[in-house]
Amino acid sequence: MAGGDGKEKKAEPTEYKFAMKPEEKTGWEGFCQFLWNSETSEFLGRTGMSWLKIAVFYIIYYTLLAGFFMGMLLIFYQTLNDKAPTWKNTNGIIGGNPGVGFRPMPHLDDIESTLVWFRHGDDNGSWEPWVKRLEEFLKPYKNDTIRDMGMECGKLASEVKPGEDQFCRINREELFQGDCTKENNYGYRHGQPCILIKINRIYGWKPDLYEYSEDLKVPDSIKAKMKENVDNEQAAMNERVWLECEGENPADRENAGEIVYYPEQGFPSNYFPYENQDGYVSPAVFLQLKNPKQGVMIAIQCKAWAKNIEHDTMERRGLAHFEVMID
Repeated sequence: MAGGDGKEKKAEPTEYKFAMKPEEKTGWEGFCQFLWNSETSEFLGRTGMSWLKIAVFYIIYYTLLAGFFMGMLLIFYQTLNDKAPTWKNTNGIIGGNPGVGFRPMPHLDDIESTLVWFRHGDDNGSWEPWVKRLEEFLKPYKNDTIRDMGMECGKLASEVKPGEDQFCRINREELFQGDCTKENNYGYRHGQPCILIKINRIYGWKPDLYEYSEDLKVPDSIKAKMKENVDNEQAAMNERVWLECEGENPADRENAGEIVYYPEQGFPSNYFPYENQDGYVSPAVFLQLKNPKQGVMIAIQCKAWAKNIEHDTMERRGLAHFEVMID
């Protein structure tokens, strides 16, 4: 017992302080407090140490991520060749069947069209834009610097075979002749248009050439030309990708009239293969409609002929299709 009065003194009750909901501030005052809280020294809801930790984490994270990406990209680029594709011919997307193109093409506003439509003559003629687009395409063929990068392969590129990393230059005197010259407006002014036909480039593609025989299954015009070369002891002239252009239907063939080729009816094999040589331009042939019927649309189809060229009209494989209409 303690105390003088003999009574036990009661212990004072313990006061517990629980977390109290902080005072909420709204409006501009709340926004200012979010930007900088002077009581807790927080900026945008985080203390300086918290911001430092999260900054260090993301710097390390994105540095490693960027390093991994760059490493994978570097490994990928080691598999590429600056001059040659990894997958060639039938192993690649392009395939091993070259396409055939024609120039001039219609204006870009009609990019899906294949109709060469113009009015000839000096009075109200509309042929000049076609000549301009054709001349624009022919600039590499007329460029002396590009021409000098190739080697001279003789008449119709049939006398000398180019070596490794070499290619035959285009003989401008052979290609640009007759009405198919700039001075003659490529025949458009007089309603006898010259259409440029070219073989599209496929890296490393070589033609499998035909050899003349009586039972050779090629168009009669090609067989007759091959026989003529053999008879004249010029069999080397048969070493080419042959070209035949004609009206698609009997009526088209009648309306197209005579078709003339410059310099010859095909593309010499010495122009192949294309291996990304500096200055290389695709071999080309001019076909001219000498007396086409005016006022009607003429469908023309040009096929390239070699053993390893397949023809598919629906997919435009190994051939070119276009229409000509002259007013």
